[in-house]
Amino acid sequence: MSAMLEELAATAAALVRDGLVRGAGGNVSAREGDTMWISPSGFSFLDAGPGDYPGVSISTGEVVHGTHRPSSEVLMHLAIYRRRPEVRAVIHTHPPITVALTAAGHDLRPMFADFYVYLGANVPHIPYVTVTTPELAAAVEAVIVDPAVKGIVLRNHGAITVGVSIKEACFRTLAIEEQAVIQHAALQVGTPTFLSPRECSRLDELGSEAYRRELLARMKPGRSSG
Repeated sequence: MSAMLEELAATAAALVRDGLVRGAGGNVSAREGDTMWISPSGFSFLDAGPGDYPGVSISTGEVVHGTHRPSSEVLMHLAIYRRRPEVRAVIHTHPPITVALTAAGHDLRPMFADFYVYLGANVPHIPYVTVTTPELAAAVEAVIVDPAVKGIVLRNHGAITVGVSIKEACFRTLAIEEQAVIQHAALQVGTPTFLSPRECSRLDELGSEAYRRELLARMKPGRSSG
């Protein structure tokens, strides 16, 4: 079993422990050549081991490895890999505060450094489209074609993040929910203050943040960033 598959399954299990998915919700995938390894349909992330992940051909969409049915969001994952050849991992979760806040009409915007460093200032918010459908895959494809997009909020549904490593995609997912939690808390006590374009630009100028981005992008299985 490859280290990549072991990391993907371990990351998926961690997402459950972090409260970003429940039951058999959510789906994760990673690219290896023309093969997309994706979480199996109907499995909890806690129950699916590396050997349970089916392999799907990115070029044809056919299952080429394994016996389990791929996640019902397989079309969405395929659309991302086909449009963004640099993407090596895709994570889709149902983070509760993100779903609640954005379903209520709020947009997530940078309030702290990590959100901007990992995701940038532009995190598109897509109006609700029926889950698992070709229409949802097409809606995601229409915005993910922009190489600057690192994460997407699906209103009344969840979040998607991409990365050149599994850890990069995972950290972006964590940053989305952390932003939602902070923004929700700020709304309870006052008016949130967001980072200005100038403040975001200053983060881009910091060598420490450039190093952190670079390190996370090339992080190998079993290591973490801080």
